[in-house]
Amino acid sequence: MRYPVFALFLLLVDCGGPQSTSVEDFHTRPLTLPGGQVIRVETMVDNIDLLRGLMYRTSLAPDHGMLFLYPHPDHYYTVMYNVRIPLDIIWMDARRNILKIDADAPPCKTEASKCPKYGGKALLSSYVLEIPGGAARKYGLQAGQILQF
Repeated sequence: MRYPVFALFLLLVDCGGPQSTSVEDFHTRPLTLPGGQVIRVETMVDNIDLLRGLMYRTSLAPDHGMLFLYPHPDHYYTVMYNVRIPLDIIWMDARRNILKIDADAPPCKTEASKCPKYGGKALLSSYVLEIPGGAARKYGLQAGQILQF
């Protein structure tokens, strides 16, 4: 009697909630933009992932991005060293309110110390969303809007 109940439980758990539609979506979560559009984001939490980010990637699907979850609000910054695609970098506070958008940040093709820094001392942020360059304009994103994730 135990095994049929367990099998039914597994079937019900597997049927609940959204399913990944492709291998690219398997390790992502949905993020809802203010206009109701949903994009899929990889979530970075570990130090190594926060540092690596989108380095060495040669593409990023138009409806995908990377979400950085920092342990506490601080003056974080990012550089485009070894990033091979232009990105829109969206800085958010603890309430997920957009503070600033660095649009179309170009790849940096020099040594890391000479790459421009984005974010930093001017912003006290908790989250950063990186999406393909031009996507923030396409979705009508602007400071003051709130993202849902």
